[in-house]
Amino acid sequence: MVKQKIDSYEQAMDYVCTLPRFSSTNTMEDTKDFLRRLGNPEKNMKIIHVAGTNGKGSVCAYLCSLLKTAGYSYSQFTSPHLADIRERFVINGRMIAESEFLQSFLYIYDMLPWNELENEKGYHPTFFEFLFFIAMILFQKANTDYCVLETGLGGRLDATNSISCKEISVITHMGLDHTECLGDTIVKIAGEKAGIMHAGAKVVYWETDEDVTYILSEYADRLIIPAFSVSKRDYTFINFSNKTIDFSYRSLYYDSVRLRLHTIARYQMENASLALRTLEVLLGKEKLTPEVMQTGIASAFWAGRMEEILPNVYVDGAHNGDGIRAFLETVSQDGCLLPRKLLFGVVQNKAYEAMIQAIVLSGLFTDISVVQLKSARALNEESLEKAFRQYWGKDMISYHSVKEAFDAETGTRLHNKRLYIAGSLYLVGEIKELL
Repeated sequence: MVKQKIDSYEQAMDYVCTLPRFSSTNTMEDTKDFLRRLGNPEKNMKIIHVAGTNGKGSVCAYLCSLLKTAGYSYSQFTSPHLADIRERFVINGRMIAESEFLQSFLYIYDMLPWNELENEKGYHPTFFEFLFFIAMILFQKANTDYCVLETGLGGRLDATNSISCKEISVITHMGLDHTECLGDTIVKIAGEKAGIMHAGAKVVYWETDEDVTYILSEYADRLIIPAFSVSKRDYTFINFSNKTIDFSYRSLYYDSVRLRLHTIARYQMENASLALRTLEVLLGKEKLTPEVMQTGIASAFWAGRMEEILPNVYVDGAHNGDGIRAFLETVSQDGCLLPRKLLFGVVQNKAYEAMIQAIVLSGLFTDISVVQLKSARALNEESLEKAFRQYWGKDMISYHSVKEAFDAETGTRLHNKRLYIAGSLYLVGEIKELL
């Protein structure tokens, strides 16, 4: 590998995007060693570390909104992005500038062991590792009160888990996803996610089921750290009205607090409750008052999660079995009186047949169309239609491109119907780019 001359944002982004997503040779120790080479930029940060199968990004969004309302500055690293890679790096609500990305990229790029790499030896970051390092350099300069850090894949061996210290760990709802990397059972996946727990840092987790709760609580006991669970017992749905959800949260300090979500996604009650409990544990009673809770939750927004992008057109990033379950639960209770249409696209390495079966058996949609994504991992429209035909006996339309599908489905065919678009965050990203 030969060092190239890079002097523009476009060149830097192109370089990062050509890097492999995974590496069989890079180890956690390699990542930690390079972080040390960068001077451990995270060492003075107060890090809130978030892992889980579904809801990670939403929990991060609620955490940041609550921190802002409570008067704290924050930096936020999340993944994936939808339309612009810089969405992954947010400082006090602001996506970083191209010049900031380039400056941090070049600092890391120049620190790589080029003498070894030219001889096909030495450590080179993967795509995600490089972005994580960029985040740490950027956030060190920003010097915010808190850093909200989302894992990319798993937990124990995720690049973000190379940090030397953290304030608190958060583990969201667990489900079967990335089974080729994390294990083929919920228990195995829970063991990987539990790996973000660190000695000296409290943990807050969602009670997915008894087995997961046992794994997480036992892991916390071994580290001798306080563990706080959150479940459906900690919130109560009150009312759905005018595209908002009213619910009550069972606070550690204030009994029941009535809150409003500006979304139709019922699953966000779960994610908001997890964020609230995390900051109650971290900040305490005086900083997280009922007023802060109400304002912070009401003003939070996370793109691509039951987001209305046009009148009666909703996109949702549900991309695995558990995500589709939550998506269908929301659709079934969203109060829509119009016939519902679905546009569905997915990547090959997902358990898409189970997702498709759940969608059809729900009986929620009068029309279903499928689309092939731009991703190299996309499932083509022929395979998608074949999978749906096992359960769906009505006519359906297949599209070869998202643009073709979006133009057609939001045109005359949408008359007096509501369109939902789901199956992949790549699909949501392509829609966002079109808009």
